[in-house]
Amino acid sequence: MLSQKEPIERHVLSVLVDNEPGVLGRVVGLFSGRGYNIESLTVSEIEHDKHRSRITIVTSGTPAIIDQIEAQLGRLVPVHRVVDLSNSGPMVERELALIKVAGKGEIRAEALRLAEAFRARVMDATIESFVFELTGKSDKLDQFISLMLPLGLVEVSRTGVAAISRGPKGM
Repeated sequence: MLSQKEPIERHVLSVLVDNEPGVLGRVVGLFSGRGYNIESLTVSEIEHDKHRSRITIVTSGTPAIIDQIEAQLGRLVPVHRVVDLSNSGPMVERELALIKVAGKGEIRAEALRLAEAFRARVMDATIESFVFELTGKSDKLDQFISLMLPLGLVEVSRTGVAAISRGPKGM
């Protein structure tokens, strides 16, 4: 009997940790030591009085691998909670990008038209370039960036995914 391969799925993990030196390195080390890829990583202190940070990790793997990642993260000493936002119900997910595009004439006008269609904001403008700010789901940013490539894309800076579950309950 042929065995079917499990599908590779994208997951957004939210990890509540102590905000202390070395914690992020330990979390990242867990991924790199086992050959798991991190597609996006954001971290910030969210509870100043308790010195706790929230790490949001986007990764891909089979359901078994994602379960293994969750279990291994949960065993790290400074980790208080691990939630797979992809499996815990609806979530809100956003990413911010700054996109620099250089061009003159019709190329410049086309970049502005596309930016308006994507609801990108002009953060800086010179005679020869723009810096656009775009917020949304990662695939929206990817689409905008791919459209800017032939128009003179110079540089991209992305924040990584920030995500939170919908509804009244917290992490």
